[in-house]
Amino acid sequence: MSLGNQLDTLYRQVIMDHYKNPRNRGTLDGDTLSVNMNNPTCGDRIELQMKVEDGKVTDAKFNGEGCSISLSSASMMTQAVKGLEIDDALKLSEIFSSMMLGKEFDEGDFDLGDIEALQGVAKFPARIKCATLAWKAMEKGLKEKE
Repeated sequence: MSLGNQLDTLYRQVIMDHYKNPRNRGTLDGDTLSVNMNNPTCGDRIELQMKVEDGKVTDAKFNGEGCSISLSSASMMTQAVKGLEIDDALKLSEIFSSMMLGKEFDEGDFDLGDIEALQGVAKFPARIKCATLAWKAMEKGLKEKE
C-alpha cells in the first residue's frame, strides 16, 4: 500500500472516530453564544454554543445532524478552539478554509492535529460545505461577539 493510500485510510479512521464518538456534543449551561446554521444542499444542521470570557473561547459544544464529514468537523473544531483567544480562533478558521479550498496554508503556531484528516475533502467540492459548516457557525458567533 502506498503512503498516500495509508494516509487516506488513517484520515478516514480519524474522521469516523470523531463521527462515532463526537467530542463536545451536547449543550452548555449559563450565558453562551449560540449559533444555528444549516446546509440546505445536503440537510446538515448544527447548533453551536460557545462560552467566551475575557476574549477567549473557554468552552464549546454542538448539537445537530448531518453526514460524517459535517459532524466530525464540528467535533474537531470544538476541540481546537477551546482555550483560544477570539483572534486565534478566527485565524484557525481562515487556515481551515484555505485547506478546504486546496490552497497553500501556513499553520503557523497551530497544531492542526486531527483537523488535518479533513484535508482530503478539498478533492470533493460538494463536501466542502459539509466540512466548513461548524467553522462558519463559530466565525459568525465570534464576529457578532466582537
